[in-house]
Amino acid sequence: MRRLLDQLRGGAVTRRDAMRRLAAMGLAAPLATQLMALAGVSPASAQANALGPEPARRGGGGALKLLYWQAPTLLNPHFATGATNQDASRIFYEPLAGWAADGTLLPVLAAEIPTLANGGLAPDGRSVTWRLKPGVRWHDGAPLTADDLVFNWEYARNPATAAVTAGSYRDVEVVKVDDLTVRVEFRQPTPFWAETFVGSRGLIIPKHLFERYTGAASRDAPANLRPVGTGAYRFVSFAPGDVLHASLNPDYHLPNRPFFDTLEVKGGGDATSAARAVLQTGDYDFAWNLAVEDDILRRLEAAGRGRVVFIEGGDIELLHLNPTDPNREVEGERSHPATTHPALADPAVRQAIGLLVDRDSLEQFIYGRGGPATGNVLNNPPRFRPPQPPRAFSVERANEVLEAAGWRRGADGIRAKDGVRLRFVLQTSVNAPRQRTQALIKAAALRAGIDVEVKAVAATVFFSSDVANPDTYTKFYADLQMFTTVMTQADPQRFMNQFVSWEMASRANRWQGRNVFRWRSADYDRLFREAEGELDPIRRAALFLRMNELVLADGYVIPLVGRPRVNAHANTLRPVLSAWDNTLWLLSHWGRQGG
Repeated sequence: MRRLLDQLRGGAVTRRDAMRRLAAMGLAAPLATQLMALAGVSPASAQANALGPEPARRGGGGALKLLYWQAPTLLNPHFATGATNQDASRIFYEPLAGWAADGTLLPVLAAEIPTLANGGLAPDGRSVTWRLKPGVRWHDGAPLTADDLVFNWEYARNPATAAVTAGSYRDVEVVKVDDLTVRVEFRQPTPFWAETFVGSRGLIIPKHLFERYTGAASRDAPANLRPVGTGAYRFVSFAPGDVLHASLNPDYHLPNRPFFDTLEVKGGGDATSAARAVLQTGDYDFAWNLAVEDDILRRLEAAGRGRVVFIEGGDIELLHLNPTDPNREVEGERSHPATTHPALADPAVRQAIGLLVDRDSLEQFIYGRGGPATGNVLNNPPRFRPPQPPRAFSVERANEVLEAAGWRRGADGIRAKDGVRLRFVLQTSVNAPRQRTQALIKAAALRAGIDVEVKAVAATVFFSSDVANPDTYTKFYADLQMFTTVMTQADPQRFMNQFVSWEMASRANRWQGRNVFRWRSADYDRLFREAEGELDPIRRAALFLRMNELVLADGYVIPLVGRPRVNAHANTLRPVLSAWDNTLWLLSHWGRQGG
């Protein structure tokens, strides 16, 4: 490691090569960045080429038109349950730092990335000190101060707020040092310090507009739909589920940015029409999350107006089996954690369903470049990637497992046991690859004596934050469901947090907990807590690999395909994208060729 850092400092190896080799040694991105800082390499320097040349002036780029076929429905990042709401919020709100494509941190509202050398990181791993950029103002002219950060911590950790970001703030203390400095204190030595105020879960809202709307009143804030942030674009108008308009922020804290004068985010439609509007007709500049069969994308690319970009990260399409009973109410709540599913509680049924998933066909005939088959929950970064388990697909074996467990076919061919029939509702959002996946699973299940009813919910409903809506994925009022879980950090801690018991979604937290699967394991909880405080990178990686094994062994979560970020953009557009953060994580740096 010392030789590598000497070579890096002397220019014998590039920063990218050094990052790759440090990752192979088991170092998480923040630790690798820390080492490089000690070696005299600026944490921000890695992005110099990726961000492009500094523009000559602010504005002048005209209109930027984005298509999000899953339309955003709110603009408060603390309630943003889906990627579309996170992205829409990111247009206006910013974190202290974001995750770049190479897994390193780039300062946004922070003056610099904390390191041991600059005094930001405590040598004992118990705190990190962040310094704000001076002179940053909210869109209404009020200054950004440390008081805003302390408020966000108090706001998100308040149980009555029921924020989806609560897990990033619940177990820390945030102390104001001075008007531009805060210290985040941890309960124990913490290897992954880059979470609070960082990335997609670290967007900062203004105290002076939200302090009257905390706790139980948090959903009543007018700014939930009319944001006042620090971002490169200011709010103009918003029709939830339809269209969002913004305009250039003339007082943005970076010189000569942003490039575009106006911004439109159009929602609705479907992924295929969104791809066509960029790649074939050229009506829009950018189309998000193109969940489209790969052969269709290839045909649309042939028009020559744009290109499809695949950015590999840790996102994954999962099939979830409900451990709870979606048809039984406890205290007015279905899928209550206290209930048990009458059929899926049988390990043989879960094993059979796993045998009925043909991952290789999903990759070959549906997703192509946009969905490599995988049997793991945790697939990236490479240092945390376990060997691929066998991906067995066998209807014959599924029948044998069910027969041996006492599930007998009835006159209609559907299996039953003790009065319980194997009839399940499989729900997901509306998009063509998912409906084709549902069809494949349904056909295979029927051959094994399992009746699967498919349910497709409009994406704006399925991923809605509306606590009164029964068809959201966080409610999980079905037997099976399928969607992509995104990994918005180059570290697995927040990603694997989706399986801990204290994050279970329920009425008590307004279904905002990240564990929407309702899965519970005391061994998993213990390993996760241990990993939170493990400073040795090799031991920490081993703990996450073991967690991956535990999730797979229980059979309630079935990995289908990896989901690289698939977007399309016009040939002239220069977006800055990262698989470790929101799509719009650095919208301030988007431009056009020659502009």
